Amino acid sequence: MRKLIAWVVLLCGFMPVLWAADGCDQHLSREEFRAKQKAFIIEQAGLSKKEAAKFFPVYFELQDKKKKLNDESWDLMRKGKDDKTTEAQYAEINDKVANNRIAADQLDKTYLGKFKKILSSKKIFLVQRAEMRFHREMIKGMNRGKDKGNDSKKK
Repeated sequence: MRKLIAWVVLLCGFMPVLWAADGCDQHLSREEFRAKQKAFIIEQAGLSKKEAAKFFPVYFELQDKKKKLNDESWDLMRKGKDDKTTEAQYAEINDKVANNRIAADQLDKTYLGKFKKILSSKKIFLVQRAEMRFHREMIKGMNRGKDKGNDSKKK
């Protein structure tokens, strides 16, 4: 259960899921993913066109900044795969990855203040809930796609 919660939080924070929600093996472009995410959040959170027009540029700015931190963390993790990595280098990698997670959380807190200037607290809550649901649906879609592939191999 802890792993599931950690994955959901990580996915919500960094948006690495880029597969279609219908479970097919279609790879979505960044623009397609954002369009689906935006439509889902607008519907689930009940945002007006005016609210959405003000909110999403700020929301995607936050996502871009968090993606940059996530990409940096992944680059660090790849460096740790080298058999020649020393204990000191692992310690540095661990510290930098942890600092990136803290920085992402600080960005969330900073942008919450920006969101409050655009949306009510209730709408922000609804957006956050919709974002989590969106990522859960994306994961379900990915899992359905994997299950379909496994079923065809079993036959």
